[in-house]
Amino acid sequence: LAFFNLIFVFIKISLYINNAFEISHKIFLFNTLKMTQIYTILFDLDGTIVNTAPDLMAAHNHVMKKFGHAEKKLSDIKSLAGKGAWVMMQRSFKEEIKDENIKKEMTKEFLDYYAKNIDRNSQPLKGSIDFFNWAKRKNISMGVCTNKQEKLAIDLLKKLDVYKYFEYVAGSDTFSFNKPDPRHLTNVIEIIGGDLKKTIMVGDSEVDANSAHNANLPFVLVKDGYTEKSEKEIKHDELISDFIGFEKIIEKYL
Repeated sequence: LAFFNLIFVFIKISLYINNAFEISHKIFLFNTLKMTQIYTILFDLDGTIVNTAPDLMAAHNHVMKKFGHAEKKLSDIKSLAGKGAWVMMQRSFKEEIKDENIKKEMTKEFLDYYAKNIDRNSQPLKGSIDFFNWAKRKNISMGVCTNKQEKLAIDLLKKLDVYKYFEYVAGSDTFSFNKPDPRHLTNVIEIIGGDLKKTIMVGDSEVDANSAHNANLPFVLVKDGYTEKSEKEIKHDELISDFIGFEKIIEKYL
C-alpha cells in the first residue's frame, strides 16, 4: 500500500511540475511577444488598404440587372459601402424594394457573385505593401477590423498576397458585435497581445473613426473613402491619401 501511495504522490508531483512548466512557458511566450511588439496598427479593409470598389460595383450591378433594377456608378458604390453587404444593399434599395424576402434573395445573390469574383479588379492601395514590410521589420503588429464577412476578408487578403502581414483579421461576423462598437478593435488588440496605449486605427469612414474614438485610439483617415461624409466631417488625428511615406507618421507614435 505504501508503495502505491508513493507512486500516486510521484504522479501528482509530475503533473504539477508539467502544468507549472506549461504555464511558465505560456507566460514567457506572451511576455516575449509583448517585448518584441513595439506598436500595433489596426486597419479597415475596403477603401483603406484595398480598393475594392470596382468588384463591389460589379457584384452590385450584376444583382440589379438580374432583378430588373437600375445599376450604380462607381462613385455611388463608394458612398454605399463600408457597413457590410446587407446594409450596402439596403441603402441601395431605399424605398424602391419593400419585399423583405426579395431583399434577402438579392443580398444572397450579391454575396455569391462577389465571393466568386472578389479579386478581379481589387488592388492594394499605393505604398501599402512597402509599408507592411517596413512595419514587419520594426516588429509592429498589424490586424484588420472590417465589416466585411470574415471569410470574404481573409479570402481577398490571401488572393492579393497580403494576408501574411496580419496577426489577426476580424470581420463583421467574427464577434457578436462589429464597428463602430469599440470591442471590435479592443478584442483584436487583446488577441494579438497588443497594448491599447500603443495602438492606432487606420480607416476611411466615419464608422472607422467612431470605432477608434469609442476605443480611445488615435485615428488615421484615408482620403476618398467609402462614405458619404467629407473628410472635414470625420474626426481624425492624421490624414493620408495613400501609404507612401506613412512610416513617417507612425514613427511619431512609437
